[in-house]
Amino acid sequence: MPACLTRTDDGLLLDVHVQPRASRNELVGLQGDSLKVRLTSPPVEGAANKLCREFIAKLLGVAKSRVTLVSGEKSRHKRLLIEGVTLEDAKQKLF
Repeated sequence: MPACLTRTDDGLLLDVHVQPRASRNELVGLQGDSLKVRLTSPPVEGAANKLCREFIAKLLGVAKSRVTLVSGEKSRHKRLLIEGVTLEDAKQKLF
């Protein structure tokens, strides 16, 4: 199992490294112990956080409300809690 993905009682925790102001939204792959994600939005007033949650929700096929930012609100390194998806589905869709 990738180090960036952890199963908890509440759902899955995903460690993400965000690169804002990219030319398009995309998954890049693993960077250290995090999944690197490039996002088009700037890191201003929570825009990158919102887009990160929406992008991950869309990739996993869950509602945006099921993806919560747990930590890293003002950092490139974020931890997301994802509800309603199995570990196997997440591994298949993200890696």
